[in-house]
Amino acid sequence: MKKIVSLFLLGIVVIGALYYAFIYFVTFSEGVRSGELIKISHKGVLVKTWEGEISQGISGAQIFSFSVLDKDKEVIEKLQEYQGQYVKVNYVERYTTFFWLGDTKYFITEVHPEKSPHFRN
Repeated sequence: MKKIVSLFLLGIVVIGALYYAFIYFVTFSEGVRSGELIKISHKGVLVKTWEGEISQGISGAQIFSFSVLDKDKEVIEKLQEYQGQYVKVNYVERYTTFFWLGDTKYFITEVHPEKSPHFRN
């Protein structure tokens, strides 16, 4: 009986580990978006995550919400520096996420400043 319970618990742990690895490492898509960086914040009560928004339209009707992993310190610093500016971001989309990784399934991997297409120099 102990052997059956042990194997059952081991099976549950292995399935849980495989599920976590799938969610964390397998991406659904990768892409690039650009717009005005309107928000970057470190939010949460029990678990703090980095969340942000990019406005992709003149009126702010199209908002792209994203998350940033804590390990991407350079990306977080650049996002804070470029707050309020027009930026281009590279992201990966996951199938879903866990609450300790972020609120969205879009995770920013790179950020670059861009010239705004709304103003001509």
